[in-house]
Parts: sequence; C-alpha cells; structure tokens
Amino acid sequence: MRLPSLALFLLALAPLPAAEAFKATPDHSPQPGARTGRLIQMPAWTNSKVFPGTTRDWWVYVPAGYKPDGSAALMVFQDGRNYHNPNGNFRVPIVFENLIARGEMPVTVAVMVNPGHDPSRPPNPAKKGATPSSNRGLEYDSLGDRYVRLLLDELLPEVEKQFPVSKNPAMRAISGSSSGGIAAFTAAWERPDQFGKVHSTVGSFVNLRGGDAYPALIRKTERKPIRVYLEDVSGDLDNNYGNWPLANKQMHAALRYMGYDVHLEWAEGYSHGSVHGGSVFPDALRWLWRKETPKPAIVTKGDLGGDMTLHRLLIEGEGWQPVVENIGFGDALATDPAGNFYFCDMRGTAPGIYKIALDGTKTKLSDEVVSGMKFGPDGRAYACQGAKRRLVAIDLKTGAVEVLATDVQPNDLVVTATGHVYFTHTAKKEVAHVNLATKALRAVAGGLANPNGITLSPDQGTLAVSESRGGSVWTFRVNADGALDAGAPTMALRRPIDPKGEFKSQQPPPYLPASGGDGMTTDEQGRYYVTTTLGIQVFDPTGRLCGVLAKAARDRGEVSCVLSGPGRSYLYVGAGTAIYRRKVQATGVAPK
Repeated sequence: MRLPSLALFLLALAPLPAAEAFKATPDHSPQPGARTGRLIQMPAWTNSKVFPGTTRDWWVYVPAGYKPDGSAALMVFQDGRNYHNPNGNFRVPIVFENLIARGEMPVTVAVMVNPGHDPSRPPNPAKKGATPSSNRGLEYDSLGDRYVRLLLDELLPEVEKQFPVSKNPAMRAISGSSSGGIAAFTAAWERPDQFGKVHSTVGSFVNLRGGDAYPALIRKTERKPIRVYLEDVSGDLDNNYGNWPLANKQMHAALRYMGYDVHLEWAEGYSHGSVHGGSVFPDALRWLWRKETPKPAIVTKGDLGGDMTLHRLLIEGEGWQPVVENIGFGDALATDPAGNFYFCDMRGTAPGIYKIALDGTKTKLSDEVVSGMKFGPDGRAYACQGAKRRLVAIDLKTGAVEVLATDVQPNDLVVTATGHVYFTHTAKKEVAHVNLATKALRAVAGGLANPNGITLSPDQGTLAVSESRGGSVWTFRVNADGALDAGAPTMALRRPIDPKGEFKSQQPPPYLPASGGDGMTTDEQGRYYVTTTLGIQVFDPTGRLCGVLAKAARDRGEVSCVLSGPGRSYLYVGAGTAIYRRKVQATGVAPK
C-alpha cells in the first residue's frame, strides 16, 4: 500500500490555518554557546539486501562535541530529509546542539534516513515532479524486523566505520513521524537490545499493515526495556484505516498498563503533520534523555478476577539469571518434590544427568543422555533416549536403567501417578502411551504438526502437547485406562512474523507456520508454560494466552522449562549452552 502512505506523508506539507502555524521555540534557533557540528550527506544507499532494488538518500549529523571513542549517543530518524531541514519543524542539528550545550542531552550522532524507492518504476504522471514509486509504506508500516535489519545490518555499520557510537541501548534512540513513528516503535520493539528510546509524533498505529495489533500485543508481552514518547493531536486522521488519535491513546494506555516509562504529549486541534510535534520536539528530547529512571507504576484495578495477567506471574525486578553456563546443550529439565533441579547436558565434555540441590551444589548422577525427563511415582527418572531408540526409567541413586520401550524415538514425556507414560513421537506426528504395569505400547493421538513438549494439568486429567511445526497446543482428556479423547487445539501459540512474507494493505502480518513449540510445564494454578521461538508463552487453564516472557538470551533458542528450586517457585529454562532461572509468583506441580 504505497499511495495512501505517501498521501499521509504529504499532508504534513499542506497549508495550515494561522492558529495552527508552527511555533518555534528558542531551541529551534542557534543559541550562544552552542557549537555547530557537521551535516554529511552519505552516498545514496543502492545495494540493500533487505529491500533489494531500492535506493535511498540519507544523512549523518555529527555534533561539535563528538569524540570517536564510542561514548556518543545515537538517534535515528525516519523520513530524514524532514529532520535536518534548518527551516523545517524539527531542525535536528540546531536543537541537538542547543540541548547538548546545556547538558540536557548527551553528545548524540543523528542518522537521518529517507525511505527507499525503486528507480525502475516510472513516476506517477498525476504528480508533477513525483519521485519513482516509494517503498515507504512497506518499510515503515509493516511489523516485524525487516526494517530494523536494514538499519542494523546495512546503514549503521557504515556510519560506525567513521563515527563509532555507544552500544548501550539506553544511549540509542529512534524517531519518526506518522508511518515513520510506527517504524521507530517497531524497530525498538523488535530490537530493544539496540534501541532503548522511541520518539513518535502522530504515529500511524492503525491498520495500514496490521499496526493496530500493537496495544493487544503490548498488554500480553513482558515489558521491554524501552522508554517511549508519543505525541498526537485531536485533529489527527480518522479514515478507513483507523483513528490516529484513538490509536495513540490506546498505545499510551497499553504501555502504561505494562509499566513502561511512557509519555503522551497531547494537544487539541491541529491536523496530521509535524506542526505541534515539531514545536514540542526540544521538550521531547529532554524527556527522552533525562537521567531519571522512574520505578514502574503497575495499576491493575481494572483487571477481572479470573484474568491471569503477567502482573500476577512476574515479580518486578526479578529477571533471568544464569544457573549453569558453558555446557554443551541443556535439556530435559525436571524437578523433584523438594525442589531440587535436574537437567541433562547432552553435548558437553561430560554429558549426562546432573542435579543442582537447593543449596546450589551441583552433582553428576548419570552418564545417560536424555532429551526429556520426569520423575515417576516410584521416585525414578523416566526419560527419552531418541538416539538409542528407547524409553527408559533410571534409578538415579543406583544408576540402574530399565528399558520400557524400544524401536521408538521419544522426544519428551510425562508420567502419571497411576502408572501411565505419554511421550511425543515427533517424527511420527503422534503421542504414544506405555502402560507401566504391562509395558504395552500404543499410539493414542495422531495428526499433530510435529508434537514436541508435553505436560499434565495439576489434577492429571488433561494432557497438553505443543506443536513444533504448527501453531497450537493440543489438549486431551486422560481416561483411566490411559486412552485420550476430546483432543482439540485449544491454545493458539504466537508465531514469528515471516520476514520474507508479503505485507498486504489492511491485512495481518504474514506469520511463519511454525511456532517452534517445545518443552512444557505446569504450575499449581493450572497455567501452562511453553517454550517457543518467541520465548516462553504462558496460558491459563482455559487456554487463553496470559502473555509471552522475554527470552533469557535473545540469540539462543529455548527448549525446555520447569518450575523448581526453593518452593518450586523459580522458572528454569534451557537455552542452548546455558540454563537460566527467574523467581515468579507461581508454584510448580510436584511429581506425584
């Protein structure tokens, strides 16, 4: 959707009533003591791998106080030409130098980037002097990490060859107006490890390409470490794509509900453009770059009694902490009733099953390598050994191994108090069952998109199974004889956005078919926890999404989780070469 997005951009240039004329502040003009830096027009960027076939103009502003030691802050602006114009409404170089001179913001390098356009496409004949077809709508309005990859993988490395800047996300901001505003937020949302501050004026958080989903996503995603400044006006757009003023108020409300450091600058009147946003730009920078770190304000008075929100699970200030590091690959996380934690290092120099006691003592218990493990009613560890094509029970005190089934490739499993073992037969797309009394093996559910993780409800009446190549968690009713029935995909997993997909006008983003659903666990309140590509997704007993927890490490996949440790109130997660944990407001179900 190119023309509507371009139209929104051009509205900023339309004549305004006198009452809405731009009001410059002293900070919009050079002030005594403020030194002038350098505005550098960079060579047009024509070799983008993220947006092939596009070319774009861009500029770098280097303030007078810049030092090439990596200490300078960074701020990226979309629609860059609008921001460096000395007669425009933002006047970035002038405002920057005035605020830097007074210590109201750090020495900051500005990168101002225009949207790309395809020079092979002819200009619009109805628009005199129009540029070839703009890529602005696709780049700015689409969700996902495509646009931020252009910045991080292509443009910013070119800047830092000449002008090194800080790697600290708290020293890196991103800004935009209209569609550029949602682009700025999306960049920080996707990569909070790179951008810790967002500045948006008249942001297009509407259904141009699915951006209206953000308020709901924000409310059910663990708070990200970003500070957000929003600006909008009552006279902003209201059309078939949405209501801009309402959308910005919804964004503000959602961010505030989740405890973000957020500010909405609101004005009555005006229209869609940069008149008001430009006037308050210096104050916006002061707010964004202020040194104060306010304590998150969580207000849940509007929560319904039955809603298991993230606020009822997470503990403020309790984040992921490493428990075990520098292992080969951690999997098969498990707990015993006392809260002692167990895991398997599948690929390390000393592979096998380990125990971490409540006092932190780490002990190797077995040389057996397993991918899934749970304790049974007899105290033994029941485990999956796909490489050996068998299901086993291991006495971790004596080392004795009993083979329960052969010629199988189990992935993960659960054990009931009544002597039934269920395991995911991923390659066969089925759930299998072993009766411990008879050792009889049978398939009890099929047709799942590569079932992987598996867990039981606290009363063991419901079996839940995650799909690794699908988008659901299936639940089944457990019968006394071990049979399953009433199977249904009751939990819809969030899936990653497909970066190569087609982003269509007024359509949801294109999602990958696979959620990466993996290991699962349950707490005493009946919540289900599922490791996925996006992080641990938590569902309430009815199958409604409570929220998505941030990954313990952004660049590592998460494969297994369990509630263990003191009081079984720590959520552990296996993430490749490390295992992490965090304290939560929940108690894990003890093995029965």
